[in-house]
Amino acid sequence: MDVKTTFLNGVVEEEVYLEQPLGFETCDKQTHVCKLKKALYGLKQAPRTWYRRIDSFLTGLGFTKSKADANLYYEVIDSGILILLLYVDDLFLTGDEELISESKRELSKEFKMKDLGALHFFLGIEV
Repeated sequence: MDVKTTFLNGVVEEEVYLEQPLGFETCDKQTHVCKLKKALYGLKQAPRTWYRRIDSFLTGLGFTKSKADANLYYEVIDSGILILLLYVDDLFLTGDEELISESKRELSKEFKMKDLGALHFFLGIEV
């Protein structure tokens, strides 16, 4: 799954200011600056704010972060397992089909998502 406008989902926690963008200056306030409330593309804090937001959301859904890889999350429910791998703005899900469907629904409620369809990787194991 692909998260649309990924870096615009982050909330900036520190104070960040930028000059008025060209073409949007206010004539009587040329010396004023804009205070950001949300992250922007190109902002050096954008990846960190996005990761903080998605990490909080996933752990809130019941996922556990792997100790071996900070971008690998898993959830075990009854006899089903769901594994989620985060790669910048892409989420790769594998595991129990019902858990995948439920997670996709929850993710789509919070973020604008594009489902890239099922990708099947065969590692010599029959599915």
